[in-house]
Amino acid sequence: MDLLNTLVDKGLRRETPTRAEALAVLATTDDELLDVVAAAGKVRRHWFGRRVKLNYLVNLKSGLCPEDCSYCSQRLGSKADILKYTWLKPDEASQAAAAGLAGGAKRVCLVASGRGPTDRDVDRVSDTIKAIKEQNEDVEVCACLGLLSDGQAERLREAGADAYNHNLNTSESTYGEITTTHTYADRVDTVRKAHAAGLSACSGLIAGMGETDEDLVDVVFSLRELDPDSVPVNFLIPFEGTPLAKEWNLTPQRCLRILAMVRFVCPDVEVRIAGGREVHLRTMQPLALHLANSIFLGDYLTSEGQAGKADLEMIADAGFEVEGAGEVTLPEHRAGGGCGSHAGGGACGSHDGAGCGSHEDAGCGSHEGGGVCGSAPAPAPAASADEPRPDLVAVRRRGAGTDLAPNA
Repeated sequence: MDLLNTLVDKGLRRETPTRAEALAVLATTDDELLDVVAAAGKVRRHWFGRRVKLNYLVNLKSGLCPEDCSYCSQRLGSKADILKYTWLKPDEASQAAAAGLAGGAKRVCLVASGRGPTDRDVDRVSDTIKAIKEQNEDVEVCACLGLLSDGQAERLREAGADAYNHNLNTSESTYGEITTTHTYADRVDTVRKAHAAGLSACSGLIAGMGETDEDLVDVVFSLRELDPDSVPVNFLIPFEGTPLAKEWNLTPQRCLRILAMVRFVCPDVEVRIAGGREVHLRTMQPLALHLANSIFLGDYLTSEGQAGKADLEMIADAGFEVEGAGEVTLPEHRAGGGCGSHAGGGACGSHDGAGCGSHEDAGCGSHEGGGVCGSAPAPAPAASADEPRPDLVAVRRRGAGTDLAPNA
């Protein structure tokens, strides 16, 4: 396809595609899908080789958020049966982080629900960052705490934070349909504050909320303009008890097209498959590694993910390798800003609460360490690709905020 050849050439030159070209990727057919993956894979390998960066989430404070983000299980008025607890102590957070690092993660993402941190909250998180880095000197730490006030990004940087996550989530034109308690401009402002403070900026999107192709292209082009080091791509998990519980709009093929479009528009940026990969990509997850160079290991904030062991096996079986602690994630030309100059400058990015601003409700049902999604006692009947799969959504009941061992 001439389109794909053009997009590969542009990706290797870091040239922005046109909006028409980005829309054309989303409009490709299933018969063309493997060609799309192969083309985007050339761009991914050019800038990131076959490395896969592992990131690990620690939910410092779960639930009870005053914001009304429609996608979020922690939102104001949510009836989702999630874990609810207040701030973890620094030693508790450090222990939780250690599990992910032992499993191969090189970055820990510290997340808290809420509109944004108070100065006291920043002190808490600063103490937590220091506790984690005392135990693991080389670990990268990303904070994800919501809308930042003046000076807070600088304080987090001084405490040792490497990155800050705050997602745009959807296009500016439709943002008010998803959230009313803060604005799209508020989110942009926080990303810019993090960038200005010398933190590695991370900002991404949520697909599957009923948006159009035009909305997806709009938000990705807006992200390209903001120039974050990392772009997490979340796929909506329609949590029961939230306003978007009936929005099952994604297929594995649709998810792959979205990831390919993001890679073409942001060729030299860390693209992370974040919340929802187990539920929506399902057995197509290995193909997605040809498009994205980063994933989360184990569980998410309020939902369970694929077993950590299965994540590692998937990476190896697909012919990829886990990125080591001493390897730099970003290409050399991007390594000057924020965390890009560290040994793995990506960023965090998967908080489902309004505060932080990405969507993490990605659970899969791999209880007891089962394989790719859904370790039910008996096999379920075969389902079509576009059929809702609420059976793959499992609320997190282990790890941070519980007495049970985490999944890592």
